[in-house]
Amino acid sequence: MAKPKAGTGINMRKAAAMGATELERLRAICMAIPGAVEKLSHGEPTWFTGPKGKVFVMFDNHHHGAAHISAYVPGTLDLQEALVAAEPERYWVPPYVGAKGWIAIILDTGPDWDMVAGMVREGFAAVCGPKRTPARR
Repeated sequence: MAKPKAGTGINMRKAAAMGATELERLRAICMAIPGAVEKLSHGEPTWFTGPKGKVFVMFDNHHHGAAHISAYVPGTLDLQEALVAAEPERYWVPPYVGAKGWIAIILDTGPDWDMVAGMVREGFAAVCGPKRTPARR
């Protein structure tokens, strides 16, 4: 997990504990996909489609002062727009990758974890293509 810098006014012990449950649940979902690899990227846990593969999920533990603990997954701009408009309490447009259609799923307000798992699997399939898509379980 990313740790806040000293002097930011954030209690360092609390910050280290924030997101632990959400991270463990997200990690279990991601690592259940055959070929998924977890690495740190930009100070946050990030999942790739293989050792040299593409990113399919990024964890955000209040990175850059975000209001929520979230998971970023790839999508389309149309899907992103529809989800954020329909349920802004569950989804938002993440910085940097949002312009490419990525969707931030809010994890610290009790999400539907089955929905999160489905979006993670769809994200994996979208970035790795049909040849590496894992069989449905």
